[in-house]
Amino acid sequence: MDARDPITSTRGVGPVLGRRLAAAGCRRIVDLLAHLPLRYEDRRTLGRLPGADDAATESAASGPLTVVARLENVKRAFGRRRFSRVEAVACDGAARVDVVWFNRPYLARQLEEGVPYLLHGPLRRRGEDGPWQLSNPSVERISGEEYCGGGLRPVYGRIGEVPPSRVARLAADAIRGLREASGPDWIEEWLPREERTKHQLPRLAAALTEVHSPSPDAAIENLNARRSPAHARLSYGEFLLQQLQLAAVRRQRRRSGKTHRYRADGAAWTAATGLLPFRLTGGQERVLGEIADDLGRKEPMLRLVQGDVGSGKTVLAALSCLIAARSDLQSALMAPTELLAEQHFASLERLLGSRMTIALVTSSQRVASDAGAVEERIADGGIDLVVGTHALIEERTRFARLGLAVIDEQHRFGVVQRQSLARKGLRPDLLVMTATPIPRSLALTVYGDLDVSILDEMPPGRRQIETRVTTDRRMEDAVNEVRRRLDSGGRAYVVFPLIDSGEGAAAGLPSLRESGPKWARALGAPYGIVHGRLRRQERDETMGRFAAGSIQVLLATTVIEVGVDVPEATAMVILGAERFGLAQLHQLRGRIGRGTDPALGDSLCIAIAGEPSAEAKRRLEVFAASTDGFRIAEEDMRQRGPGEILGTRQAGLPQFRFGDLARDWSWLVAARQDASELLDRLADPANAALRRQLERRVPGLVSPEEGSSRP
Repeated sequence: MDARDPITSTRGVGPVLGRRLAAAGCRRIVDLLAHLPLRYEDRRTLGRLPGADDAATESAASGPLTVVARLENVKRAFGRRRFSRVEAVACDGAARVDVVWFNRPYLARQLEEGVPYLLHGPLRRRGEDGPWQLSNPSVERISGEEYCGGGLRPVYGRIGEVPPSRVARLAADAIRGLREASGPDWIEEWLPREERTKHQLPRLAAALTEVHSPSPDAAIENLNARRSPAHARLSYGEFLLQQLQLAAVRRQRRRSGKTHRYRADGAAWTAATGLLPFRLTGGQERVLGEIADDLGRKEPMLRLVQGDVGSGKTVLAALSCLIAARSDLQSALMAPTELLAEQHFASLERLLGSRMTIALVTSSQRVASDAGAVEERIADGGIDLVVGTHALIEERTRFARLGLAVIDEQHRFGVVQRQSLARKGLRPDLLVMTATPIPRSLALTVYGDLDVSILDEMPPGRRQIETRVTTDRRMEDAVNEVRRRLDSGGRAYVVFPLIDSGEGAAAGLPSLRESGPKWARALGAPYGIVHGRLRRQERDETMGRFAAGSIQVLLATTVIEVGVDVPEATAMVILGAERFGLAQLHQLRGRIGRGTDPALGDSLCIAIAGEPSAEAKRRLEVFAASTDGFRIAEEDMRQRGPGEILGTRQAGLPQFRFGDLARDWSWLVAARQDASELLDRLADPANAALRRQLERRVPGLVSPEEGSSRP
């Protein structure tokens, strides 16, 4: 019996159960053992049932009670709305207590009266001074009453249609069978001895045995927090394999040199920055120096620039594109939305249009009569910089000599799209940017193959933004605050979560069509409407009027989340704020406070929530307390998890079964530090098992000189 054998090799798994497990992705024994317990119950100490007046047992009500008792009067009962429950009376020889199970009608058939069971569950009083009751306890039949305790019991989640109790029995049987067949080292150990010793980690077989069958003296607090040495071994090992993959990919890319060269020295960069109508911040100068060093190397640049809203990332991209144009190379800047692409095109035209040729390519643009002519000029090298959306990676967009690829708002693109743009040239330099600060742990995993630069300094003169969280009942106060800023010459956004009235979970949320006219009347100022269903021409006209000041209020959906830059905007109202994530709230807030005119005063963002849940309240409290995008990003990941931050469809987001990016941050850092050095030791015969692990995940990933040949 081997851990990689089919799941049907496990005792108790026949063809029918095997098909059910396989349908849920559990095809081998090792897949079953990768399904870790959700939590652990401490059944090491047996208690007793309390008598009717047993005040000494009050302390037992603070936690679960483990007791051996016989059951009497087992029956199925129905409450209001035909809600099913199973009731019984438990007796341990000294006292009797009512027991109730909810939504488990099958127990009425399975439980036998008069035989001993191990019960484990919360003990509570019904009413302030009512009788005791065991509520929804786990129940396990035992043989004999000389039972000395149940140890630490793992509690599993279901696997597809297989219930948790069956999963627990299967995992225990699998561990037992593997140990009997192969001894204590029943699964191949691939983590090198040096790393295990360095971090004081157990062997893989010992770690998996411990998480599924904990030692009697294990600390349940560490098990439930997944901070035991066994859990650490699994998390670190998973992170290490992923970081080794990234390190190998990065090394391969670095070894493949680029064919193009930049005609740029220090004087050229100084001359380029001298064209700007403002001085760069210290942070911009530092990151620009890192980009310049990358462009001067023989291998392609692979750099991510993180910067908060308004920190000046686009300026750095513009200067890089200018240097590329002066080196007779083309550049491409890809944005996720047409609105953002159009904003970039307009700002780059104003900044550098007299010094380089710039074109815009979007799906809408392609219906224009001159679209073919633009594509021909790109293909023959007549355009220096092409700004666009996904249209840039379509087959019909071809470049003559693409040297620099820039991707904005990278988190909205998958890795495949990133690579598609890079393939438009011969190993072009790659600069990716995001105004959505990414938690450090996500940056190390999703962008682990990139060098990371952080813009942590805002341009001088930016105004402070005050953030308030309020409710629908204080809407009049919000209206007055916005009107005061409009009277001072400012402009305002009012953001709605929906275009039309919602149904189901969205019912009751304010919509632009229904609530927009009310806000327009209340504010009493010229207004326009922008949302995703408008024709591009109509949307552009409205945005142009708002930027010019002929309208002061923009009623909009989240279409304005990125790419809108109106320095005079000093107020924002976000309706239905409880439905937005932290990162999105922060991005919306970044649309105001962008001006430097002291006469406009400080900016104000008002988040209006309807009936927020406890989780939404915590989210809004963090939003109001900080304008630091990096702090907000870390908190956002703690609250929602990495999958929700980058989107579950994000092709670059790794799926970890054991490790948690927020909880196990220190192990991720350790894995990243170890991966680079360990990559140099892969050729060592002692690391053959590790090489096999990497090859199973990405065949051909490790090059021959790094020892990818199998022994």
